[in-house]
Amino acid sequence: MKLIEYRIPMPMTCEEYRIGQLYAVAKSSNQETSGDSGVEVLKNEPYEKDGEKGQYTEKIYHLGNKVPGWVAAVAPASALKIEEKAWNAFPHCKTELTNPFMGARFTYTVDTLHYDDNGEQENVHNLDKAQLKLRTINRIDITKPVPDSLDPTTFKSEKTGRGNLQSGFEKDANPIMCAYKLITVDFRYFGLQTKMENFILSFQDNLIAKFHQQLFCWIDEWYGMSVEDIRAYEIKLAEEMAGKLDTPKE
Repeated sequence: MKLIEYRIPMPMTCEEYRIGQLYAVAKSSNQETSGDSGVEVLKNEPYEKDGEKGQYTEKIYHLGNKVPGWVAAVAPASALKIEEKAWNAFPHCKTELTNPFMGARFTYTVDTLHYDDNGEQENVHNLDKAQLKLRTINRIDITKPVPDSLDPTTFKSEKTGRGNLQSGFEKDANPIMCAYKLITVDFRYFGLQTKMENFILSFQDNLIAKFHQQLFCWIDEWYGMSVEDIRAYEIKLAEEMAGKLDTPKE
């Protein structure tokens, strides 16, 4: 099992991040959807559980042409999709990813807390001694280049004046917030566990960095939107994605 805590400082308030995150998830999902690969939204509804209120979503990520052709040729349809359940009770969010083919042998969970600080809290998830020993910390710097992504060092927001970020911006930026994202990966398959866990995590840094670069560089698109505006935007794009996606048959 791998336990990694990502700390992602962002030049905005937590409340701004809440809106930007939802917008960026919807927009990037729509951009990645076409043909036999992309995102299928099954549920997007309010929930209340154990005293926590928020928005619950269920999605299927169809891998389709995102995997090598030889893999698609031999793998069953259930192996070529990832199922996601997410509970967004901002500032706390939890996401669980599973694969129908792997069943209980594969789990990937993300537990995220958001604070208006620059990412210096040492044990924000209240881990015990055993978990702290296992945990590694990885700080994401959105000013570092990521292939096929947007560039916060050259982008300047017209609405907020923020932009042209430089490495270390979190030391002096105002406003500033941080997403503390605790990721647990467990791939229980004899002989492949360590190799597969390391493979999954090998591209995780760039995925997280790219998403947050997009979130920031799209700020003029979502800044000023309300949660109600975002929900309407999510519904609109879910309908668009449904029309673009050729859902594979089992």
